[in-house]
Amino acid sequence: MKKTRQDRILSLIEEQDIETQEELAKQLQLEGYSVTQATVSRDIKSLQLTKMQKHGKMVYQSLLKESPERDLEKFVRVMRDGTVSMAVAGNILVIKTLSGMANGVAMAIDQHHFSEIVGSLAGDDTIFCVTSGEKDSQALKDSIESLMRG
Repeated sequence: MKKTRQDRILSLIEEQDIETQEELAKQLQLEGYSVTQATVSRDIKSLQLTKMQKHGKMVYQSLLKESPERDLEKFVRVMRDGTVSMAVAGNILVIKTLSGMANGVAMAIDQHHFSEIVGSLAGDDTIFCVTSGEKDSQALKDSIESLMRG
C-alpha cells in the first residue's frame, strides 16, 4: 500500500502543480487513499521531495535518481531556478538562492557528487559548500556555472 501510494504521489506531482501537503493529501483522499497530513509528510521525506519554482509557484518536485540524463536536467533546472549568486570565500563556495530554495539546491548539488566538496550546509537562502582550498572552491563555482550555461 505504501509503495502504491508513494508511486501515485510521484505521478501526481508530475501531473499537477501541488503546492502544499494538505493539497497532496486531499488529492490522494479523492482517489481513495486513506491518508493524514502526517502520512503525507513522511512520504514527502521518504521520497526526498523538494519545492521548486514552476509557473510562478513553489511546487513539489522529485529529485530522486532516475537516469543520468534526467538527473543532469533536473540539476540544471534546480540550479537555474533557485540560484541568485555564487561567491568564493576562501575554501567555501557561498551560494545565495531564492528564499526557501537552499535545501532543494543543496540536495541537487549533493546528488551531483562534486569531487571538490568536503561538506555542505544549507539554510533558507544560503548554502556553504566547503572545499579543501580556494582553488577547489573556484573550480566548483566554475563547474556549476558551466553546467548552468548548458
